[in-house]
Amino acid sequence: MRQSPASPIVCHSGPMQGQYAPRFAPLANQFAQALERGQEIGASLCVYHRGEMVVDLWGGLADTATRKPWTADSLIVVFSATKGLVAMALNLAAERGAFEWDAPVSRYWPAFGQFGKEDITVRQMFNHRAGLHGIRTPLALDQLCNPTQAAAVRQALETQSPAWPADSQQGYHGISYGLYANAFFSQVCHEPLATFLHREYLDPLGADVFLGTPQAQDHRIATLYPHSTPAHLGRMVLAAVRGGSTESNVARSFLRGQHAKQAFGNPPTPGGIGTYNRPPVRRHNLAWASATATARGLARAYVPWAMGGQWQGRRLISEQTIAPLLQRQGWSNQDLVLGKPMGWAQGFLKEDDHVFSPNRSSFGHPGMGGALGWCDPSQQLAWGYTMNRCDWRIRSPRALALCEALYRCKLDD
Repeated sequence: MRQSPASPIVCHSGPMQGQYAPRFAPLANQFAQALERGQEIGASLCVYHRGEMVVDLWGGLADTATRKPWTADSLIVVFSATKGLVAMALNLAAERGAFEWDAPVSRYWPAFGQFGKEDITVRQMFNHRAGLHGIRTPLALDQLCNPTQAAAVRQALETQSPAWPADSQQGYHGISYGLYANAFFSQVCHEPLATFLHREYLDPLGADVFLGTPQAQDHRIATLYPHSTPAHLGRMVLAAVRGGSTESNVARSFLRGQHAKQAFGNPPTPGGIGTYNRPPVRRHNLAWASATATARGLARAYVPWAMGGQWQGRRLISEQTIAPLLQRQGWSNQDLVLGKPMGWAQGFLKEDDHVFSPNRSSFGHPGMGGALGWCDPSQQLAWGYTMNRCDWRIRSPRALALCEALYRCKLDD
């Protein structure tokens, strides 16, 4: 960590290791408490402010059976935080002239333009307003990890009809976002999305993130610890019955709504989200969920987006690319899939006020269970949080507590 105006506080022992700038003590204390109270199994937190790393913390276990410690280099599947990385690729490709956001998808992918999808724009599709939240053709996770099945998967996407007219409703494309992103990207850029993103952005930036994690990185992979399916369902039922909160609305959407079942039920995961512990899943760019990252890697990936596109003397992203992301391009007070207020801007999530940030200019993407990659250009903040104990809620209270603590720090000093 580069030195802040005051010497960093270094943590050598105890549940938390790493270092942090003194003015970020409220955040470090919150992270330490989660480890001390056993709320975390293993976790990392990294924050950049004004282009400088000011928090770099980790602790706990990467695997409980072997007692392998969690380190700053521990990689973990970050689920839908993957979508934020995919949005980076899409925005960079658009900046290079590969496509226009408000053009019909069918201009670039003619076979897409059938079964009611003829006029859907690129922006509508990746802002979750295309009605393509669920895929009718049965798919299997192993099929999506098999390159020889790419043509069959593409045909399933091309023959899908939208559930509502484009832009009339918003419904989170939980899995289909990644399926359409991969297919669209290969159509307009003539190469895989992951190949482009690593070559053009992640690797030159030195971001410790992988879309398609190679075998050489397996020794760094931490084990996911999700709730069992019965326990998960039981907690959701209880939340739905209690009512009166965003989480209860989300639970009701999942338990009662067809839209949520369509969005997350195909392909099925018979082994639950623990299936993502399997090497074949993380080997492939499942562009909705399978990226692995360290907290340092997620935070670093967002730093240029928080800094107007320029960092360490390099122009990485144009200001014209970032400017539209500061506003909500689409919004719903009750997303048809998740049942909560949310919106998007060119593939990035724009959360409700005071969820991850008090500033509406902020954007990024969380992942199921708690992982988070986020930035706040108004404060020049970028942060990443990774962990292996997956929360059952759609927005992890541990992640929310860390974000709240971050904004209690002296950001104006």
